[in-house]
Amino acid sequence: MLLERIYDEDLAQASYFIGCQAKGEAVVVDARRDITGYLDLARRHGMRIVAVTETHIHADYLSGTRELAAAVDAEIYVSGEGGEDWQYGFEATRLHDGDAITIGNIAVRARHSPGHTPEHLTFMVTDGAFSDEPGYMLSGDFVFAGDLGRPDLLDEAAGGVDTRFEGARQLFRSLKDVFLAQPDHVQVYPAHGSGSACGKALGALPSTTVGYERRYAWWAPFLQNDDEQGFVTELLDGQPDAHAYFARMKRQNKEGPTLLGELEPLTELEPGQVAQALAAQDVVFVDTRSHREVHGETVPAALNIPGPAKAASFGAWAYDPEAETTPLVLLAPDGQVAQELRDHLVRVGIDHFSGYVTTLDGLPTVTPPTLAPADLDSFDKVLLLDVRNKTEHAAGTIPGSQQLSAGRVLWHTDQLPADGTIVTYCQSGVRNSVAASALRRRGFNVVELDGSYAGWRTWDQDRANAPAPTK
Repeated sequence: MLLERIYDEDLAQASYFIGCQAKGEAVVVDARRDITGYLDLARRHGMRIVAVTETHIHADYLSGTRELAAAVDAEIYVSGEGGEDWQYGFEATRLHDGDAITIGNIAVRARHSPGHTPEHLTFMVTDGAFSDEPGYMLSGDFVFAGDLGRPDLLDEAAGGVDTRFEGARQLFRSLKDVFLAQPDHVQVYPAHGSGSACGKALGALPSTTVGYERRYAWWAPFLQNDDEQGFVTELLDGQPDAHAYFARMKRQNKEGPTLLGELEPLTELEPGQVAQALAAQDVVFVDTRSHREVHGETVPAALNIPGPAKAASFGAWAYDPEAETTPLVLLAPDGQVAQELRDHLVRVGIDHFSGYVTTLDGLPTVTPPTLAPADLDSFDKVLLLDVRNKTEHAAGTIPGSQQLSAGRVLWHTDQLPADGTIVTYCQSGVRNSVAASALRRRGFNVVELDGSYAGWRTWDQDRANAPAPTK
């Protein structure tokens, strides 16, 4: 048996390629939308992908299940659990608790494990060449290394009302009935790692075991003591902000993401072409450099989506493809980087591109306004906005600030003053630049605090430690 993990550092998301060498067939679990990596794996191992499936209706990225299946003519399998409201809207074979996908001697058996979402499946993998019992678990967003999938996303991002409490209780039962029912040696491969917003304390380890989590996980004592209420309280406490784009991902993944097909290479554009398109508001310019470089100069109304490393995460905060379809022009040093940027952005459903440019020369430019920490108190502002996570804000913030995270601000502009100047900050300036650029494009007058919270803290401590003036 072959089991390979394909990890996306951008969204902290893992998918899995399970292959039978004897039969030359494979199944892919939780594929993302840019599918080249799976095709390359199959080609390298001389295998044919015959089945594509997923653990649940994902919230943080657009599923590539349909995309990959269409490209290789594979069978699609999705959950049939969760009740009427959680049925997928596209044609696929439904899996219920106990059903299996079989390739050669390998069985990938579905276990219904609700809690993170009502329809969630966990896949138990048995390598029949060695054992008739499962040795591997693909746990999706059920159990992570050191944490559990949060049950409050449906409230936070998908319009649910107090579903988190029943979700937490379901998660408690799923741990008892599904996870802890497995022997200690079973290797656990989750769908996310450290940095994902699908839990509050995900570990960076790529895998764990049932025995390790049974003994050391934060939730283990609650299960040992059958303390459901204590578990629910602890699980729901301190969950991070859910990004607003999660709601769109849920809807699109349930109904079935648009198929991309084979994409043509992005076209390199002349600056003159882009300048004309910008003047006509026919394109959105995406400055993919660091916030420090952007603060030197950028294109008016440009979005700062630094990349390619985190382009999917930041792009989903700054651009809403449901609200507009204006195509993007990417600033990239060459065509290879431009392609990598597009691969990241399509993972969150940003699909429309005019091309790319390699320079700002020949384009109109502006210098985004910034403010030194020493000038903050005297500056004429209507709002000081902290775009960090609510848990960061609670741990320490600049007095008088209001919190609205960078992943939510574009969808909650009704909470911002329409007139006057807004001063924004995050921890170091990266998230702040993304959010500020999106707000400026919406017409808000935004000034970024130079150095953000870290810079202000240093200035404030230096001020407090400064010797008193002598008379």
